[in-house]
Amino acid sequence: MNNAQSGILESPPPVARYLIFSLTDHGDARRSLRVLRDMADGRQTVIGLGQSLVLALGATVPGLRTFPSYAGVGFDVPSTPFALWCWLRGDDRGELLHRARRINHALAPAFRLEHVIDAFTYGTGRDLTGYEDGTENPKEERALEVAIVRDQGDGLDGSSFVAVQQWVHDLDRFEAKSTQEQDDTIGRRRSDNDEIEDAPPSAHVKRATQESFDPEAFVLRRSVPWADGSRAGLVFVAFGTSFDAFEAILRRMVGAEDGIADALFIFTRPISGAFFWCPGMQDGRLDLRLLGV
Repeated sequence: MNNAQSGILESPPPVARYLIFSLTDHGDARRSLRVLRDMADGRQTVIGLGQSLVLALGATVPGLRTFPSYAGVGFDVPSTPFALWCWLRGDDRGELLHRARRINHALAPAFRLEHVIDAFTYGTGRDLTGYEDGTENPKEERALEVAIVRDQGDGLDGSSFVAVQQWVHDLDRFEAKSTQEQDDTIGRRRSDNDEIEDAPPSAHVKRATQESFDPEAFVLRRSVPWADGSRAGLVFVAFGTSFDAFEAILRRMVGAEDGIADALFIFTRPISGAFFWCPGMQDGRLDLRLLGV
């Protein structure tokens, strides 16, 4: 689809940098967005806009909302909404650093950079626990159907909705488990990535298998590990034509349906959660007509 931000449909790059901004000057927001519209190519630089920014512009994006929050036994799933999300994709950390600086300068003073997350691909696309990530990701035409809005009209067609969370792993705690306990936590064997049929009901695969929902809850995952000093984990990124599929999976993970929480919460926890709308492209630029930009 030539009017989507193509980076959404491509595999995660060797290295990435996520920039998360708050809005500080409503009056200058349109000018800054016009500059960003021309800078972002949709492939190496993917852009998402939050509900607060859209509302500040006096606009409406059907389906855009804020991330839900949950509390379970011993864990919290926070909602941390922000105005703007930039996913910088590449293969050179130095180039990403300089691209991030250019974007930050272009967006000031209307936006303030609140968080920077440096991420990377591990092995053949594995989480830092060693398990393959995104095994059930839809591919090719199915990925388009799952992730990219179509037949909804100018300004919406080609766009996507993305859920973004930063998870912090306790790798020492996970590695203290036996191989069988680790496999049962995930619901797949790390050795061959095969699903374990008799895994506990709390196993992540049992909680999140996308075909097990009615309707099916497919998302296009583009998650990658991150590390910062002594901390590390996963940047969970899931694209869809709406937030419905992601929210259905999250509700089951926290045990909202049956009281069984996902075993992932034993060793990892989310410290952020936000929803963004990723506009499509028009004539090589971000299509921001819905926002009056």
